Amino acid sequence: MTQALVATGPGQLAVQDVTLRPMGESDVRVRVAGVGVCHSDLSMVNGTLRPSYPMVLGHEAAGVVKEAGSSAGIEPGTRVVLDSAVPCDTCWHCTHGEPWLCSTIEGMTGAPGGTLSDGTPVQACLGLGAMAEEVVVPVSAVVPLTGDVPLDEAALLGCALLTGVGAVRNAAHVEPGDAVLVIGLGGVGLSAVQGARLAGAARIIAVDVSDSKEPLARAAGATDFLVGSPELAKQVRGLTEGRGADAALECVGSATTIRQAWTAVRRGGTCVVVGVGPKDQQVTFNPLELFHFSRTLVSSVYGNCDPRRDIADLVGHVGAGRLDLATTITDRISLADVPSAFERMQRGEGGRAIVSFPSPEPKEGR
Repeated sequence: MTQALVATGPGQLAVQDVTLRPMGESDVRVRVAGVGVCHSDLSMVNGTLRPSYPMVLGHEAAGVVKEAGSSAGIEPGTRVVLDSAVPCDTCWHCTHGEPWLCSTIEGMTGAPGGTLSDGTPVQACLGLGAMAEEVVVPVSAVVPLTGDVPLDEAALLGCALLTGVGAVRNAAHVEPGDAVLVIGLGGVGLSAVQGARLAGAARIIAVDVSDSKEPLARAAGATDFLVGSPELAKQVRGLTEGRGADAALECVGSATTIRQAWTAVRRGGTCVVVGVGPKDQQVTFNPLELFHFSRTLVSSVYGNCDPRRDIADLVGHVGAGRLDLATTITDRISLADVPSAFERMQRGEGGRAIVSFPSPEPKEGR
């Protein structure tokens, strides 16, 4: 039995005891060290997505393997990052180099995760349900951590950093010297700022509705900070010799900010939608502007990454000091504090909140 944050319905959250599903031969039991509070988790309870309830939230996590099935092929004690988007490797997208669009996991919100104390079946968010002291997952859903990274901070490698840096690299294709616009400075947006700096962008314009985000943006590598306004496109052109940004990354997921990002991009530039938005909003374009501006509009799903390959690369950059996990973390909290973290997220306050558990690793000398 483990303590976990359970959503019993839209907006209904409580810490409860959960009996995890039985382990299979290819499963592992992971003691969680840290789990990030991600906007995708909020989308599971605010109406943006329609999962099955009850559900253990959480998908951005890292921890230590405590037990492994007979055919799992991984040793207990291994430090791992959890992967919430495990591709099948056999569908058309997987066999054509697009595992992040895997048909098997398309539209999946959860998987059987165990039972509540009264025997009610509970779903595990995105197959992980990582806002819990422990999880049982397939071994394919863990990526061994190859570097000496603080284990609770390593949780960000599984979503925020992978998504933000990946969007810069794999969707925006930022080149050295580019001007990059990032709208929305939560955990993913701040990671995108870091990704733009890593890619060698000469100008990184960070935008948020709250001016309190400026220190976080600057620490992540932003050269300029703007408070969101209807005049955003004009302001961006004023910082880019009248052209507009070479690439814009929209990390909010709203029709208004998508349109702003698009308008702020230069002719021939790229606008990347990173935020997950609702389906009851519309973004409109006229045929003439589509022809005239010759911009590219594309989304980035999970950073267009394969975690099995890309997490190790990110760890290398962290170890070399080129990426800083702690820069985006503004709150370390308990499971019971997650609802308050969701409220701060909705108000646009802070960066990434991390639920930190007692270290699952044995202390030296014991």
